Amino acid sequence: MSSVGFRGVVVGQTQSEVNEALAAVSDHILVQRSVDGDPVAFGEIVRRHSSLMRAYVFRIVGSISEADDVVQEAFVVAWKQLPTLRDPSAVKAWLMRIASREAFGHIRRRPAEQPFEDYSRTTPVDAQPENVAVRNAQLRALSAALDKLSDDQRQAWLLREIAELSYTEIAEEMDIPPSTVRGILSRARASIAVQMEEWR
Repeated sequence: MSSVGFRGVVVGQTQSEVNEALAAVSDHILVQRSVDGDPVAFGEIVRRHSSLMRAYVFRIVGSISEADDVVQEAFVVAWKQLPTLRDPSAVKAWLMRIASREAFGHIRRRPAEQPFEDYSRTTPVDAQPENVAVRNAQLRALSAALDKLSDDQRQAWLLREIAELSYTEIAEEMDIPPSTVRGILSRARASIAVQMEEWR
């Protein structure tokens, strides 16, 4: 006779049946179960959001292998900090904030001469050591500029410029009107433009 493990998942089900059952569970419930120490629930959170986080981090660090490392570390941080998440239904945006902090922290620790693996966006000239050093310095300057933004400005800018979400999608993620998103982004861009003036 089958027994019930995770809510909605019956022990003895096939993996595809388990995956289907987990896919129907809300982020809110998954977070609550994860906070209670349920690794199956947290595994579903990882499965559900890792692809977006990986693509997002890759656009920051420019390296597939480094992006994988950063995302893994971001989930380690998330697991430890889950009890501090005030709105479990907002876990996606929360994970993206952790991923961005980890990614830019990684950039700050990266040796200036370390090249990017993103050859699809770089030419042989771009890959020269001196150009790589300049690129890394620009990213460090951007990281510092982002640190000076308010939390909502930083989140909106990253979701727009890095994750490439639409204004409507950002509004949904941040639970604010699209018109407010435009205002927040306008202030964020103005601040970054001032901070990045020497790179223009």
